[in-house]
Amino acid sequence: MTTLLAADVGNTNVVLGAYEGSKLLATWRTATRHDQTEDELAIMLDALLVREDLSLEDVDALVLGSVVPPLTASFTRLAERYLDQPALVIGPGTRTGVRLRVDNPSEVGADRIANTLAAHRRYGGPAVVVDFGTTTNFDVVSGEGDFLGGSFAPGLEISAESLFGRASRLFRVPLTAPAAAIGKNTADCLRSGLVFGYVGLVEGLLARIVAELPAKPRVIATGGLATTIAPLAHGIEKVDDDLTLEGLRMLYELNA
Repeated sequence: MTTLLAADVGNTNVVLGAYEGSKLLATWRTATRHDQTEDELAIMLDALLVREDLSLEDVDALVLGSVVPPLTASFTRLAERYLDQPALVIGPGTRTGVRLRVDNPSEVGADRIANTLAAHRRYGGPAVVVDFGTTTNFDVVSGEGDFLGGSFAPGLEISAESLFGRASRLFRVPLTAPAAAIGKNTADCLRSGLVFGYVGLVEGLLARIVAELPAKPRVIATGGLATTIAPLAHGIEKVDDDLTLEGLRMLYELNA
């Protein structure tokens, strides 16, 4: 049975999943370092895999979805050097089973294709995937499993960092919801505006997207901050932490 490593490389985090066939053995989330070499990646991966009684030598294949070109190159060299076979890098020319109903299909990122495929197979369509990462992506899936487009919004963390960096008298606070929208101190005022304000952004965009679809969609959240925002946002019905990794696994199987 094939042991597969799936890597979803984003601007803030690299999310990794180890699979044995279709069974997800473990997942890890690490900070993105744009300058990591293939050897540094190999050391990191060996340290993570050993927790599952595995090593890099046990990995048969690597599937990669990446928006960070330097790390795309490092993971590609990792596969060639340590796995003795090329990585499957999701991009133009990859068999996906997903029709891209947008103006410029080449602009659609691997993560959005993976989300579309996994959402349709797991939940049916139409569907909307809200992916909370460096940006928050709204990926819209038709009833037939086509990618229809969507929306980008600044992610909650970078929005907060921008505020903290520009307002000298404000200080960093945990990105968790306060007890009430009316804050009684600076920390709670910040948390209210950041968290509840972001919930309003999500609900507002979702309402507009849903109004443009011919039937009510399933709405699934994924990404690093999904568990923070999804319980507060009306309209999100499920959090699926591993949706993008599952999509990458499915894409690997389509191209194996």
